Amino acid sequence: MSSADAPGAGRRSIRFARLAAWPRRQPAAAAIAFLCLSIEAILEGADAHLWGSPAWRGIAFNDGAFWGGLLQGAHPAFPLQPLVMFLSYSLLHGGFWHVALNMLTLVSLAPPVTARLGQRRFLTLYLLSAIGGGAGFALFSFTTAPMIGASGALFGLAGAILAWALADRRAIGQSRLEAARALARPILYLILLNVVMFWAMAGGLAWGCHLGGFLTGWALALWLDPRRYRFSKMRR
Repeated sequence: MSSADAPGAGRRSIRFARLAAWPRRQPAAAAIAFLCLSIEAILEGADAHLWGSPAWRGIAFNDGAFWGGLLQGAHPAFPLQPLVMFLSYSLLHGGFWHVALNMLTLVSLAPPVTARLGQRRFLTLYLLSAIGGGAGFALFSFTTAPMIGASGALFGLAGAILAWALADRRAIGQSRLEAARALARPILYLILLNVVMFWAMAGGLAWGCHLGGFLTGWALALWLDPRRYRFSKMRR
């Protein structure tokens, strides 16, 4: 290895070490990732005839996906399915790239949230955001197709991070307008991301789930945060 290659190799080693340490530092998020990746690996293997049956994915989606019709009188596969699906859908994915993208997003978003809340409150925020994503899908989506994926919970983490960014700016004395201007770019980015994905997926994006998760995460962020904010004496 030449001396010119050494800095690059060192940076790669540091990134690898940080990634390897992530499960130890983020046990709650690591458990979520393990569940999602394990379920998808089992279903991928069944699809490839390595074990079980290719019918396993259809069974998993039938029993675990979010079916809006179950809230409108459709017959469930088992008695508690209309309640269980508000969480179970977030463990299922539509293939390797779907789960890989979501878990990479989890790796990125989990550290700032756990740094603020700790592991238990992080898990509470994640699970409640998943439930909020299911509620958003039920309210804003008009499709009979099932909904799967962890993105509702992930948008909840993003909503919490942005809520704290706004609260922190208000806490140091910024006006509402100043704080809102600072957050305009990331919020517009999330909106644009959803528009592009909606177009790329020919309308198959569960945007209602994203919106429901985001709003839930935003609303819960300050309640779960051990800090307390008071804006009454601050600039408006």
